[in-house]
Amino acid sequence: MISNSARVPAPSAAPCRITVCRGCCCGDARKVPGVDHAGQIGRLRGAVGEAALVRASECLDVCDQANVMVVQPSAAGRAAGGRPVWLGLVNDDDALADIAAWVRAGGPGLAEPPGVLDLYEFTVSRRVGKALEG
Repeated sequence: MISNSARVPAPSAAPCRITVCRGCCCGDARKVPGVDHAGQIGRLRGAVGEAALVRASECLDVCDQANVMVVQPSAAGRAAGGRPVWLGLVNDDDALADIAAWVRAGGPGLAEPPGVLDLYEFTVSRRVGKALEG
C-alpha cells in the first residue's frame, strides 16, 4: 500500500503550478485557429516533468488573451518573493518550450524567465487574480 504522503510533496517541496485556461475562448479552435488545443496540455506536462503540476481550468475571465496560462511559484519560489505570472496568447510550441524551460530552472521567484516571455506576460485585475488564488 502506498501512503498519501509518498505521492504528495511536502509543503516546502511543493512544485510550481501551471494553470491552463480551457474556458469559453481558450482552447477553442474558432477563437484561436491553427492550434492543437487538445495536445497543448499534454505537451506542456511532458516538457515540465516533475517541475510543475499542470492543470486545466474553467474560464479565467481574460478572453482577449486566449490562450492563457498562469505560472504559480513553487513553495520555495513564493518564499523568495515569486508571484503568479499571467501569460497570454500562448498559441505555439515555442512559447510552451520557453515556459517549460523557465519552470524547470525554478520558475517565479527562483529563475529569470526567458526574455521572450515578456511579450506574453500581462497584468490582470485584482478580482481576476484573487479568483485563481482562492
